[in-house]
Amino acid sequence: MNKKGESISMSVIIIAAIALLVLVVLAVLVLRSGTSVGQGTGCAGVGGRCADSSEDCQENEKMDVTKSGPLAKSAGCREGQVCCVQVMRDISDEYE
Repeated sequence: MNKKGESISMSVIIIAAIALLVLVVLAVLVLRSGTSVGQGTGCAGVGGRCADSSEDCQENEKMDVTKSGPLAKSAGCREGQVCCVQVMRDISDEYE
C-alpha cells in the first residue's frame, strides 16, 4: 500500500504553523490597542469631567448623554455620575 500521497506534507504543516503564529500576534496587537481607544473616547478624553449630577455641570458645560447614566462607567466616570463637557469657552483673552 502506497501512503506517500495520503499524508500531509511537512511544508503544509510549517506554513500552517507560521500562519497561526501571525494570527496570534495580530490578535494580541489589536486587543492591546483597544484599551487606549476607550480612554481617548471617554469623558476625560473629550475634555469633560465627571460630576455627581447634571446640576453640578457649570454654566458653560452640558451633560454628555452618551457618557452618562448607564454608560458612565465605560466613559471613566463612577456609576451614577454624569460627564460634563464644556460647550463654549471664552477666547477673548487669547487674542489680547
